[in-house]
Amino acid sequence: MELSREQWSELRKNTPLTLTADELEELRGVDDPIDLTEVTDIYLPLTRLLNLHFTGSKQRSSVLSAFLGKSEQRVPYILGIAGSVAVGKSTTARLLHTLLARWPEHPHVELITTDSFLYPNAVLEAKKIMHRKGFPESYDRRALVRFVAEVKAGAAEVKAPVYSHLEYDIVPGAAQTVKSPDILIIEGLNVLQPAPPTSLAVNDYFDFSIYVDAKVEDIRTWYVERFHKLRRTAFEDPKSYFRHIAELSYDEATDFARNVWRDINERNLVENIAPTRGRADLVLKKGADHSVRRVRLRQT
Repeated sequence: MELSREQWSELRKNTPLTLTADELEELRGVDDPIDLTEVTDIYLPLTRLLNLHFTGSKQRSSVLSAFLGKSEQRVPYILGIAGSVAVGKSTTARLLHTLLARWPEHPHVELITTDSFLYPNAVLEAKKIMHRKGFPESYDRRALVRFVAEVKAGAAEVKAPVYSHLEYDIVPGAAQTVKSPDILIIEGLNVLQPAPPTSLAVNDYFDFSIYVDAKVEDIRTWYVERFHKLRRTAFEDPKSYFRHIAELSYDEATDFARNVWRDINERNLVENIAPTRGRADLVLKKGADHSVRRVRLRQT
């Protein structure tokens, strides 16, 4: 089912805006122009849908427990968010994390990114796939699936590795602990990838999934713009893996960003990420200005 921005916005009903402009400023990604109008038109209807879906999922779980004659078990609701590098999926994840936690039915919402399950750089180099970081084979898929399975099974605490974008690597010995959430949001490039034969995929545990979509040429533009913003900010940090990029001229940095996009990110998008779009329950289609123009919702 495809809805225009106007049609989708009408589905907000009476969902209140619980976010301030200052809070949104902290949530938005680098060079992401999202504003409160976008939140009101797109994300409030989405949180209303997810709240209804969460309630329905909880009721189904109660029915199954009653049928089996068992005491009701608290089953976390798992939401997956997929999309390309630079498309804005991280902003979407952070925004939903904040908005969903303000509903009384599910106040405990956790967010984790699949970057935490990338193999450490030393492993990628040993496997000779450092140049394919972000491609499906660069993730410890088994560890990710095991983590999500434990959360879904109701484990009191489940730990995940920690990834540093500054250092461009897994942080040795660090861990993020997820403690029996009402909702767990999992954001990443390849979260909708199908599993190999006889195996489970991480999305087998999802209750709902979202794909953030846009034209390839628009995402390329956003990627280069974001690259320049990072070159003037995060890349200047002495601890940054990309410290050398900050020293390039504007034109040199532009050429570097375009080459990285063409050889790595666009290839990954076309070969691996975009083909999973049809597996999502909902697709947010963005225009060239980064705003969501259309919404596609699976009805089954």
